[in-house]
Amino acid sequence: MEIEKLKFPIGKFDKPTTITKNIVEQWIDDISTFPARLTGEVINLTDEQLDTEYRPNGWTIRQVIHHCADSHMNSLTRLKLALTEDEPTIKPYFEERWAELVDTKNMPIQSSLKILEGVHERWTALLKNLTDENYKRVFIHPEQGMKFRVDENIGVYAWHCHHHLAHITETKKRHNWK
Repeated sequence: MEIEKLKFPIGKFDKPTTITKNIVEQWIDDISTFPARLTGEVINLTDEQLDTEYRPNGWTIRQVIHHCADSHMNSLTRLKLALTEDEPTIKPYFEERWAELVDTKNMPIQSSLKILEGVHERWTALLKNLTDENYKRVFIHPEQGMKFRVDENIGVYAWHCHHHLAHITETKKRHNWK
């Protein structure tokens, strides 16, 4: 299987030309349901399965789960900054380095599943109460030198949920795991 398909099993994020209220509502639903969908896919995996890379020289499923907790905590913080400050510059982080830390590489997944449940509950509460003006607020990502609108970032993270869930489900299919 080609490496690009393993890296991006659902493709890269494709921002709609026009972001409608219906699209945003679907994205919020995708974010809201992610912890339960993820838990359903990983809760019965063995340590050996959790320590399987989803692609050659890629992260293990364990690292993907912990990465989602790290990434989504950061996204909630970025949303809160965008809602409370005028065009804040967010703090990027080296996700590939975080993935090599002991808490990501070796710990059981339950702590990150709990983090995701709590973060997504709070994140969803905020997302479901945003106004049209809130959607237009922005934060600046210094690495990319770009401004990101709140509504666009909701889409990026709905995609992020599907993207990493597909890493897991596709790995399970390739290995014939239940």
